[in-house]
Amino acid sequence: MPCRMPYVLCLCLLVLLPFFSGTAMSEIVSTLDDQESLAVTIYNQDLALIRDARKFSLQPGIQTLAFREVSAKIRPQTALLAAPGLRVLEQNFEYDLLTPKALLEKYVGQKVLLVKTHPTTGEEAEQEATVLSNGNGTVLRVGDHIESGIPGRLIFPSVPENLRDRPTLTMLVESKNSDPQPVVLSYLTRGLSWQADYVAELGEDDTTLDLNGWVTLKNESGATYENARLKLVAGDVNRVQERRPQPVMRAMAFNAEGLSESMAEESMFEYHLYTLARPTTIKEKQSKQVALMQADNVQVKKEFILDGQNYYYSNKVGELGKKIKVGVFVELKNSKEAGIGQPLPAGIVRVYKKDSSGSLQFVGEDRIDHTPENETVRLKLGDAFDVTADKKQTDFKKLAGFSRYHYIYESAFEMVVKNAKEEAVTVQVQEPVPGDWEILEESAPHVKENANTAVWQIKVEPKSSTTLTWRVKVKY
Repeated sequence: MPCRMPYVLCLCLLVLLPFFSGTAMSEIVSTLDDQESLAVTIYNQDLALIRDARKFSLQPGIQTLAFREVSAKIRPQTALLAAPGLRVLEQNFEYDLLTPKALLEKYVGQKVLLVKTHPTTGEEAEQEATVLSNGNGTVLRVGDHIESGIPGRLIFPSVPENLRDRPTLTMLVESKNSDPQPVVLSYLTRGLSWQADYVAELGEDDTTLDLNGWVTLKNESGATYENARLKLVAGDVNRVQERRPQPVMRAMAFNAEGLSESMAEESMFEYHLYTLARPTTIKEKQSKQVALMQADNVQVKKEFILDGQNYYYSNKVGELGKKIKVGVFVELKNSKEAGIGQPLPAGIVRVYKKDSSGSLQFVGEDRIDHTPENETVRLKLGDAFDVTADKKQTDFKKLAGFSRYHYIYESAFEMVVKNAKEEAVTVQVQEPVPGDWEILEESAPHVKENANTAVWQIKVEPKSSTTLTWRVKVKY
């Protein structure tokens, strides 16, 4: 009986060998060599739709299809495989990639070869070792002792089947034919994002600017997209928020593509779609810029705006500030008459202006939201150096009120707006007045811009100042 066991065991292995071999051979591997076309649609919110079309042959019946070089941040539950005569039974995303650390972890409890080099002779000696642990460090059993760390090179007998060198989507599929056929895999992925960046140059008299729009793409998805048809969706697409760790930011290469071709724009559902006219390659860990739009001699208006606060209309405060900074804004209308007239995706507008020597200087930046045609854009570029204001409360009294919600206050204010420039300026004073209010006295007429805002336009001559006074009654 003891003599027959090895024979029986060997016979069983011989019988099962064709089954295991057939299982291993039944995996059909698709690589980028099979790719016929690739389309990438990127949304604003760290989301992209990939449409990967490949052509290859399958075997009739049930088999495993390994779709290599997919995004490492694919959302596998969104994958959709479309092919004639093909049915998907099961799918798995193989993201356990082949790395030295992953390889060691798979060999915990198994034997490897440890190669040590003699420090004097340089001769190499091989010794069998068992991997005991690979947690915070590697622990090996070498002969009759334990060693921590890796005191040499490790040789592994093979690569475990569940380790992949590239992110791979495997699917158990049933095919009805074996002819080469087109197969299209569509899926959503994280790691791809875009934003609009604008560069503007102000004219000499600050009444016009030249505006160039760029699309900045960032690829942190773990895959490269060669010769992809690129589309961008501008708008706020509703998504169910998933719990996930914060992405780790890495240094990225930078690549800019010229202004020769802008992107075509069209409406799609309640969003705007931008399409690049030619294929482009989006490399892994790359930041790429593509021209979006260009508009010259756009009409703008420079504004000086001084914003107030609402707390001092119900309190005695006295001095409110000396040399208060006045904001400098540039306002433009996104219209064809003004020189633009197209939807502007959200992004940052960076503004430059030439100095007296003709060199461009940076004068400020601001962020804009998605801006439809004919809407107004107001950019805050900074605070004026030569235009300031002194402000104080000159009077305050409570006229009535015995509870928290039934008060009547009357207060008076004085603001001295100073202009050290060589030309006259107009400062727009915006005061947010709370409650039910009424201006009793004022040195210049105001405009009630909305229910709780009074606005004055104060002109200040060169090298001089203008005083604005007003008295207001507020009811709560």
